[in-house]
Amino acid sequence: MNRLHLVLSATLILILSLCFTGVNEVASAATMQKIQQRGYLTVAVKDNLRPLGFRDEKGNLQGLEIDLARKLATDLLGKAEAVEFQPVLNSDRLPAVFNHQVDLAIAQITATESRSRIVSFSVPYYYDGAAVVTKNTSIQNFQDFKQRKIGVLNNSSTIGYIRYFIPNADLVGVNSYLQGKEQIENNQIDGFAADISVLSGWVEENPEYQILATKLSTQPLSVATPKGLQYDELRRKVNEAIARYTATGWLKERGEYWGLE
Repeated sequence: MNRLHLVLSATLILILSLCFTGVNEVASAATMQKIQQRGYLTVAVKDNLRPLGFRDEKGNLQGLEIDLARKLATDLLGKAEAVEFQPVLNSDRLPAVFNHQVDLAIAQITATESRSRIVSFSVPYYYDGAAVVTKNTSIQNFQDFKQRKIGVLNNSSTIGYIRYFIPNADLVGVNSYLQGKEQIENNQIDGFAADISVLSGWVEENPEYQILATKLSTQPLSVATPKGLQYDELRRKVNEAIARYTATGWLKERGEYWGLE
């Protein structure tokens, strides 16, 4: 089988998996006209990822992405409350959009070429990326990690960046962010590499932590919308709104409020 057949087969498998995987809700994606008639947006979000999308002590959704969803609801429908949130797992973010179960997904989704074959992406609302956090005050840059242990999620794309920028570090694989945090708390590792949006939440809750100034990578986070000509008006309005929030400084202000760099 040649390379073209392999690519086509892999794409078909991805599409089929999206068709039969995901949240089991009634399809609710709609055109801009139908959304206006319905009176609210349906948005897939994270509810366990501080400071992008998480629940506060009272169980209310908070975070930069929650603010963005409400801001879009205000501009598109006239009121911030005109949005119905649907918390999703990482594996369900794209299927929820692809299967038309939500109008939008604002859930720490990195816009990539391969994903753009399945859904459409807005202009970026935040530039995320991988970085390293530590509580060891003697560590100030990548060179200080020589022969030291850095935790990283197993099978994460961050592994390649660490091997390139910090080749002499001793990588320690973990299965979850919680496990990584436990290991750094117990001094089993000297630092942890992950998305800045995740690490910012750690630093907010643990002021003794610091994120090293140099990033390992930079990736755009975008709003995912369904593909198809019938959604052109929705995509255009979302893009125009996000571009306006960037130009006026609203996104920068909200990012700083939530402790994002």
